[in-house]
Amino acid sequence: MKGLLLRLSALDADAESAVRVIGFFDALMTGKADLTTLLKSTAALAESPVGIEAAGRGLVLRADPSGAVDIAGPPAAAQVREYGDAVFWLARDGAALSLDEIVLERFALAGSVLLDRTVSGLPAVGDPALVELVVSASAGIAERSRALHLLGVAPTASLRVAVSTGPPAMRTLSAVVGDRVVTLWPGDVPVEAASGVRTGVGPALPAIRAAESWRDACTALRLASPEEPVVMTDDLGGLLVLAERLRPEDIAASPDVAALDRIAAEPGGDDLLAILRAYCFTDSVRKAAALVYRHHSTVAYRLEHAESVLGFELGNPNGRFRLYLALVMRALR
Repeated sequence: MKGLLLRLSALDADAESAVRVIGFFDALMTGKADLTTLLKSTAALAESPVGIEAAGRGLVLRADPSGAVDIAGPPAAAQVREYGDAVFWLARDGAALSLDEIVLERFALAGSVLLDRTVSGLPAVGDPALVELVVSASAGIAERSRALHLLGVAPTASLRVAVSTGPPAMRTLSAVVGDRVVTLWPGDVPVEAASGVRTGVGPALPAIRAAESWRDACTALRLASPEEPVVMTDDLGGLLVLAERLRPEDIAASPDVAALDRIAAEPGGDDLLAILRAYCFTDSVRKAAALVYRHHSTVAYRLEHAESVLGFELGNPNGRFRLYLALVMRALR
């Protein structure tokens, strides 16, 4: 496709060249392209940024020839076509080509059809499915932008996604996705989790990138525990990178994880795992005992038993780090 429009324009925009441009857009529509595909394909054909602005529908999209799609309106010098309540534009860097007019015309025609399909195919205002659409990695940028509009959230607004095992502490935009509750929070508002509800909180990102915040929030939820029920990805640092790259076979190969599995299989194993997590979080036998509501002598005795199974001491920084890493790996399994 690269250079096609330039070559066609060199033919003085005769009827055959125009027909080829029309055929290009007809093929996209026959192939049931979505709005994002139309944007990317038109930008690649024109070798120029193109976009759609339908602010009343919550869509202000731009694509460049590299295939990137983002939220941006037309520059001042853009060629525009108005179709219904939408504006379609092409912003060539340099002199216009002879076929730009027909490209823009066909782009606007195809875009108006797909715009109506995008709007009619979305859930209604107030439908919790809109929240699921906002965080879905498979949703196109056009569908996500429109869903945010219906929820009253600007695509560029700062947004956090929280994933919980139960409902949020306060009323907010939420929906049940699978067996988890997903909530959308303004990026500058602290996430409030209900007591006893494990929650993973993603980073604050532009709302159009909510799927990324959702992905990281799901990882954070896997690391939540009764001792640390709310986990913020902002606090994970390199652990988030580790979590994204660890494979199941890597975890299975860890002798420390295997040792924790043996502890879990013992009578009272879950209780000892809770003590080990508390000890890692507090770095103190007495504080750990207070956290799990046990006498400190009982906790000290149980830690000695854990050391015998793990095969290393817990009373030094290296041992506690090794234990914490093993606990994290086991939680990510």
